[in-house]
Amino acid sequence: MSTISREEVAHLARLARLEVTDEELDAFAGQLDVILQSMKTLAEVDTDGVQPTSHAVPLVNVFREDQPQPSLPRDAALAGGPDTFEDRFRVPRILDEEA
Repeated sequence: MSTISREEVAHLARLARLEVTDEELDAFAGQLDVILQSMKTLAEVDTDGVQPTSHAVPLVNVFREDQPQPSLPRDAALAGGPDTFEDRFRVPRILDEEA
């Protein structure tokens, strides 16, 4: 028995503001059914006494310590942009002065 109907998939598509074809509705219904059946199978697993985890292995701070380094020279940084003005990148205006 299917877990999700074609009509439910169409409703979800409308909620997500997705325009889907009839063929896509059929395909998505099948794909979502597989996902929902898998979730149903997982829900049947006895998890009493199992601690919740976010990762399969314990994590420690994976960031390195900050080490000050010389930065890129201004001319080299500005050379990567399409246009410059007064030691800055020049970009097209997108907002009015009044905003």
